[in-house]
Amino acid sequence: MLETLSVMGQGFISALSPINLLMMIGGTALGIMIGCLPGLSAAMGVALMLPLTFTMSADTGLIVLGAIYCGAIFGGSISAILIHTPGTPASAATAIEGYQMTLNGQAGKALFTACYSSFWGGLLSCISLYFFAPLLAQLTLKFQSAEYFWLSIFGLTIIAGVSSKSIVKGLMSGALGLLLSTIGLDPVSGTKRFMLSSYFAEGINTTCALIGLFSMSQVFILAEAKIKERAKAAKVTDKMSLTREERRLIRPTILRSWIIGNLIGILPGAGASIACFLGYNTSRQFSKHKEQYGHGSIEGVAGSEAANNAVTGGSLIPTLTLGIPGESVTAVLMGGLIIQGLSPGPQLFNAQNAPMTYTFFAGFVLVQFFMLGIGLLGCRGFAQISRLSDAILIPVVTVLCFVGSYAIHKNIMDIIVMLSFGIIGYLMRRFDLNTAAVVLALILGPIGEKGLRNALRISQGDPRILFSSAVSWVLIVLCILGILSPILMNRLEKKAEKDAKENVPADSEIE
Repeated sequence: MLETLSVMGQGFISALSPINLLMMIGGTALGIMIGCLPGLSAAMGVALMLPLTFTMSADTGLIVLGAIYCGAIFGGSISAILIHTPGTPASAATAIEGYQMTLNGQAGKALFTACYSSFWGGLLSCISLYFFAPLLAQLTLKFQSAEYFWLSIFGLTIIAGVSSKSIVKGLMSGALGLLLSTIGLDPVSGTKRFMLSSYFAEGINTTCALIGLFSMSQVFILAEAKIKERAKAAKVTDKMSLTREERRLIRPTILRSWIIGNLIGILPGAGASIACFLGYNTSRQFSKHKEQYGHGSIEGVAGSEAANNAVTGGSLIPTLTLGIPGESVTAVLMGGLIIQGLSPGPQLFNAQNAPMTYTFFAGFVLVQFFMLGIGLLGCRGFAQISRLSDAILIPVVTVLCFVGSYAIHKNIMDIIVMLSFGIIGYLMRRFDLNTAAVVLALILGPIGEKGLRNALRISQGDPRILFSSAVSWVLIVLCILGILSPILMNRLEKKAEKDAKENVPADSEIE
């Protein structure tokens, strides 16, 4: 115990180094800018910046990606409040009450509420990250080859199911990713499989695939649509503050939304977009001022923003301990871990890697404070960024996609792979397939294949080894629940959205 506390303390000391502090500030500001821009997403921003972390140390690189993640989730609330257009799906519920407050001349109060609630939601989620992640990592020490096979199947079924409106389409997306993961040298025998050239000997470059699926595909979608000029951001005429009574009023809402966001984050595949509506609805149900909902309620803004930011810490728990991303952003973050030569699981908490892991945790805590400071000081400036036209966004993002892909190995083939996955991602979005499931399958596919083949080799081909332990049976049950969970999650989301829209005045719909 004392040793763990010592490593935690050392992590904070390392996180306070000048380079890490500078990266926190830059990453948080960049994340808020990305979140402000309708059409961009947190996953897209993290994927674009991933190549820039290659030359950094592992802890600094992860801190940058974590800062972009947190900043983008909060940043979406700025455009939601001031121009009635959520910057990210995670802020859809914020637009309902936030924009009504803007129309009432309370834009400053709405922005302060969003920033204050985001800060506490994110900070409280770090508690779960610190205490639950090491415990879950210890559990994975009991995993053998068969358990790793079922774990990979569980990860695929739950994110393929929960992240898609159709179970069949979600599983189809995962199957496509598994098929692509077989390209390259066989992990056991070294046999060539589906290799068109020696470039694919180590399989498909995960970073290029991430940039193509999340970023380049969005460029194609933006380019296809008619170029839109953003609405003019409303001016902030009131003070950005809350009275003592108002802070006391939203305190229980923030605590409830923290619990909701944490649980949604830990459940792989659910994501911040569901958490924001559940947080908003719960705040309305427990509120003593229900008549204010739909007309500008600070409790509604606090409920949405605390919940979606609480997802950030919760989603990192299954990502770091089980290798199962909580949502699409953490799938990209896991790619960053693998690129740094690190594998999610108990090895992240051993004597060799624990200092790096706890430095990242400490950085994640400090990022919440920078998000609060930068958010309060820069909201007016970030509001103007949200007006940027697609005509500017499209070429800028395209250049970043090309430069980021080429910078990986300085190989033109990386750009070709990125463009290919950009086209695949565009087509998948058009047919409502799940790009996050493809990324996860690319990562988990080799792990599951290796676990299956090693288990069968140990048992000399007897498949009963896959069902020989209690852990395997627990994972099998979780796989079944993972396939069935979309039914429950879709009902929860639809009910939350329906209840939220019932409180919106007839002349006020989210753009």
